[in-house]
Amino acid sequence: MKNFANQLFLQLDLQLTKILPLVEEDPIQNCSLAINILMEGYEKLRTSYINHTTSQEEEIDFFKNWKPKLTSQIIYFNEMFNIECNKPVASEKTIRKYYNTQLKKREQFFIDNAEFYRYYRKGNQYLDDKYFLRNQQDSKLVMDSFYFQIDKLFATSHDYKVAQILSNEKLQIYLIAKLKSSTESKAFHQEKVLKWTGSKVGIIELIYALHTEGVFNHGAADIGEIVQGFSRTFDIDLGQFHRTFYEITNRKSERTKFITSLRENLLNRMNNSDEHQRLP
Repeated sequence: MKNFANQLFLQLDLQLTKILPLVEEDPIQNCSLAINILMEGYEKLRTSYINHTTSQEEEIDFFKNWKPKLTSQIIYFNEMFNIECNKPVASEKTIRKYYNTQLKKREQFFIDNAEFYRYYRKGNQYLDDKYFLRNQQDSKLVMDSFYFQIDKLFATSHDYKVAQILSNEKLQIYLIAKLKSSTESKAFHQEKVLKWTGSKVGIIELIYALHTEGVFNHGAADIGEIVQGFSRTFDIDLGQFHRTFYEITNRKSERTKFITSLRENLLNRMNNSDEHQRLP
């Protein structure tokens, strides 16, 4: 069984290596590629294991070391997808706060599971027959695990917990790298940042006008991408911009108040410039 698992993991690693650049470039669009590969591998591993006779020692080794290695990767890419999908369309400061919150969630997981984490990381074995053998139904051991709702033929009370440990360790590295990248970017652009000091309603009105005009990416950029670009460039949190636009459309007076003001002020400036040019 160990040889089969090892060969399977080598094949999966080779497949993942080919798509990881795509995942890193756009996690939202490409995490599913990694998850699909891993789920196919998971089904192969499950089918092979439940049709294979193992000793207790082999079973413990499998559910303590082999299965969690694969499950943890599925969790990792799924969590990465969720993190990036739920990332706010906002300023750099707000995005950093979001990543910090996600990092604290992973830290809290280790605090909540400190006893088992120490047991696992120290390489202890005295409870392995309770944690990593199937059909061990001691309620005291499974109260905070997923044991009660999972595949009893291919799960123990704590193999998923080990997978969570491995995935959260990787997610910590991922989130720290995101925060570091954000800090370096902020330091590089710090002296060049223009801060929007007008109203949020005004900039959202302008953004929607530009989006409607199709002036970004030949009209292919969606409104969220444009909002995020403005948020980062001008260091402003635009929050629920859809709601703000809805409020703009429901104005009883001038709907395009900001754009009308821009037009009038620009025309006045041009007229003043013309007057100066005509002076003797």
